Amino acid sequence: MSASTILAAFAAAGLMAGTAVAGTVAPDAVKYEDGQVAAPLTDVAGDPAEGAKWFANRKLGNCLACHQNPDMPDEQFHGETGPSLEGVADRWSEAELRGIVVNSKMVFDGTMMPSFYRESGFNRTAGKFEGKTILSAQQVEDVIAYLRTLKE
Repeated sequence: MSASTILAAFAAAGLMAGTAVAGTVAPDAVKYEDGQVAAPLTDVAGDPAEGAKWFANRKLGNCLACHQNPDMPDEQFHGETGPSLEGVADRWSEAELRGIVVNSKMVFDGTMMPSFYRESGFNRTAGKFEGKTILSAQQVEDVIAYLRTLKE
């Protein structure tokens, strides 16, 4: 078997550079049941360390703008609009947390929390954001993995 044939086989299997190509659930294909999203959005498990980065990132998740998080004492300006996330993994299941992050409007009536994995159905969306999600499917899974570490 030639090297090019082997390379093509690896590419077809999605194993180039040692990573598998992940299946991703499109925002409009997310399945909700009572506000919960039981199935992960990707085939790749969430990474809590990456999730902490997205959580604190002021240009992406920006969760600290509204929530206090005692797990991040070095971060400034914890918000008070949303509830404290201390012990959030003890209060909500993984499916509940995923439902809240993906589309909080399906869980909390009248919430100000944005839907992080929704790409349409908004009011007054700036053109450059139309058809885009705030977080990618993998970033959502990373944030969920991080939130699951926040226990009392």
